[in-house]
Amino acid sequence: MIKKNIKFSIAIDGSSASGKTTGSKFIAKKFKFNLLSSGMLYRYLSYKIIKNDNKYNKKFIVNQSKSITLKKLENKKLYNPKVTKLASIIAKKKFIRNSLKQFQKNFIKKNKKVIIEGRDIGSVIMPSADLKIYFKCSIKEKAKRRLKEFKKINKKITLKEVEKALKSRDFSDKNRKESPLLFVKGAVLVDTTKLTIKQMQLKLVKLVKKKLFNKYGNI
Repeated sequence: MIKKNIKFSIAIDGSSASGKTTGSKFIAKKFKFNLLSSGMLYRYLSYKIIKNDNKYNKKFIVNQSKSITLKKLENKKLYNPKVTKLASIIAKKKFIRNSLKQFQKNFIKKNKKVIIEGRDIGSVIMPSADLKIYFKCSIKEKAKRRLKEFKKINKKITLKEVEKALKSRDFSDKNRKESPLLFVKGAVLVDTTKLTIKQMQLKLVKLVKKKLFNKYGNI
C-alpha cells in the first residue's frame, strides 16, 4: 500500500486502441491514483456542441469548459459515434485545447497521486511527470481489438474499414499542428501488439514500482 502523502504523477500517451486507456485504468486501480482520460474532455465539448445545433465560438467553449466535472464525463452519450467523430475534429483547434488545458492543470493541482492519459500529456500537459509511458500497437492488432467495439454500433462493418479509420486517426493525431501525438524524451515505450492484458499489467506494475522506488525508496 502506497502512503497517502506521496506526490507522484504519470503521463500516458498513445494512439487509438493501443491499450493506453486499459493500462491507465489498471494502474489507477492498482496503486490508488486519481485518473483523468483527457479524451473524455473533447467528447464532452463535442456533445455540448451537437446539442447546441453544432454552433460554437470561443466564448461558448470557454463557458462549457468551466462547467466540466468528473461526474459529467461519465455520461454514456459521450460515446455516440457523432460525438466521437466531432471530438477528433475539434481536437485540432488551438483555442479548444487551451480551454481544456486549464481543467487538466487544475486536476493535477488537486490530486497528489495523478495519472492522465491522452495524446499530448507528456509533451504539453505534464512535461515534468515522474513517469511517462507511450503505448504503441500494430495497426492490424488495433483493428482487431476495435472491430468488436464497432460491431456493436454497426454489424456490417469490416476489419478493413476499421483499419482504414484507425490509420486516418493516427495520421491526424501525429500530424496535426496543435499538440501532436509525440514520443517524448524520457518516456517508456510499451508495445502491446503481442502482449496479453495480463502481460501488459505485469509490465506496468514493474514500471510504476521502479519509478516510485527511485523517488521514495521503500514505501
